[in-house]
Amino acid sequence: MHVQLIAQEAKAKARLGETGLHPLLESGKEVLEHLPYPDRPDNHFKVDPAKWDYYAMDVHRIAGDDELATQYARTVINDNITPDGHELSPMRVSECRITLGIVAGREGDLEQAVGLGISGLKDGRQSKVHLQMIAGELDQELRRRFPSEGLVTEFEEALRGI
Repeated sequence: MHVQLIAQEAKAKARLGETGLHPLLESGKEVLEHLPYPDRPDNHFKVDPAKWDYYAMDVHRIAGDDELATQYARTVINDNITPDGHELSPMRVSECRITLGIVAGREGDLEQAVGLGISGLKDGRQSKVHLQMIAGELDQELRRRFPSEGLVTEFEEALRGI
């Protein structure tokens, strides 16, 4: 639980625009390294190294550190998709795709941003509220950068559909 609190603190500080996120994330990773690997990593209240990467992705996306957000998103996707294409953690993979969409939007690639965003919205999820929050970040980014583009409306319609 302590590790999750560190991750939540880092997210809060990122939302507030504070600095010092890297040492905070490193401290959480260090705490995690001293814990035994969870016997049930699918338990929502247990943190394994893959879940920590997911948390770090979130923090870096919120902080606008697109390079690290992308790096962590790709790692989490690779760790959660089997060679035959089965998604081990569809919720994490969905949010990673939306994170990559946010980065693509920030970089000016509207088509890729919308494609990744819609792809992230397609999978069935248990926590639709959290998905809507992350997808809302992408929606804001798209509306800010591409206010009159039809693809933005397409994403907004997909978002309203969940």
